[in-house]
Amino acid sequence: MNMLTGLDISGFKSIKQISGMELRPLNVLIGANGAGKSNLISFFKMLNWMLPSPGNLQLYIGRVGGANILLHDGAAVTPQITAQLSFATGQGVNEYRFRLLHAAGDTLVFADEAFRFIPNGRKDRDWVSLGAGHREAHLIERTEQGDPTARFIHTLLRRCVVYQFHNTSETARVRQRWSIDDNGLLKDDAANLAPVLLRIKQQSSPHYTRIVSTIRQIAPFFADFELVPSGGTVLLQWREQGSDMLFSAHQASDGTLRVMALVTLLLQPNANLPDLIILDEPELGLHPFAINVIAGLLKSAATNTQVFLSTQSMTLIDYFEPEDIIVVDRLDRDSTFRRLNSTQLDTWLDDYSLAELWEKNVIGGRPA
Repeated sequence: MNMLTGLDISGFKSIKQISGMELRPLNVLIGANGAGKSNLISFFKMLNWMLPSPGNLQLYIGRVGGANILLHDGAAVTPQITAQLSFATGQGVNEYRFRLLHAAGDTLVFADEAFRFIPNGRKDRDWVSLGAGHREAHLIERTEQGDPTARFIHTLLRRCVVYQFHNTSETARVRQRWSIDDNGLLKDDAANLAPVLLRIKQQSSPHYTRIVSTIRQIAPFFADFELVPSGGTVLLQWREQGSDMLFSAHQASDGTLRVMALVTLLLQPNANLPDLIILDEPELGLHPFAINVIAGLLKSAATNTQVFLSTQSMTLIDYFEPEDIIVVDRLDRDSTFRRLNSTQLDTWLDDYSLAELWEKNVIGGRPA
């Protein structure tokens, strides 16, 4: 599978510098509140805004309150954000880098942007520069011009998706009718959950059956989805065991909606999976048994796609190996990221679980 293997970031929020972070198929961030877990995830969220055509970097900067919010300790201390991402594929390594500089109006402009492809068997290759001084990513423009390498790298970056199913309010998009044709990649807030489920049901019955049976494990009252198109749209509806009533998303609990979204995301056909699934606290509002099921799905999904998640759940981390865990600590004003090593914890793990070691502050990731 395509995999993010290298990530260097400097100057972004609490991340003064990350260099040479080891990335694996499954990456689980743990740490105290404010340590920087969500800041790393929000870097990928910025990419999600920055790279769709025609690009919405300036809109994203405005939405978060200006560039000063994004720069490490503000523009007076850190005037720029730099980043480089490396993706390993079957043919070689694809890389993208950029440098965003603070500019008038409390915004960011590109001071550097470049990409390259290093085929297998080659040690290095020149970068293709995309210039400087622009306000939106020129990788988009280069892609639209038909450059095959730019197009492939752009696709890799677009398929690093931050999913956050926290918004389950009455106005949440997942509770509304959605276009039946918008049924490809599941949206970051599960807005198109109903059309995605309908497409899976019509095109991949075994996957749909697994989704339904897994939801029944967590919510035994659940019978099956009722996905009836109307006027080119479809609404998330279902039936329950022992009842002839039809239930809609407006009647669902927050936890039930999150379970439906998570299970669909992780059990959909492999061809529809993003290359990198990024989840911020997927355990929010879930029963311990539901967390158990979701942990199994996360480990299974990581055999087909790369998974990156942050969690505060002691229940959840006990389902993973030490090498899956990245401990995030805050040293003064800087976030640090350290992957656990089972060899160094051998003696402890004979008597304690990972969650207990976290609680006892043996592995870090606790308030200092």
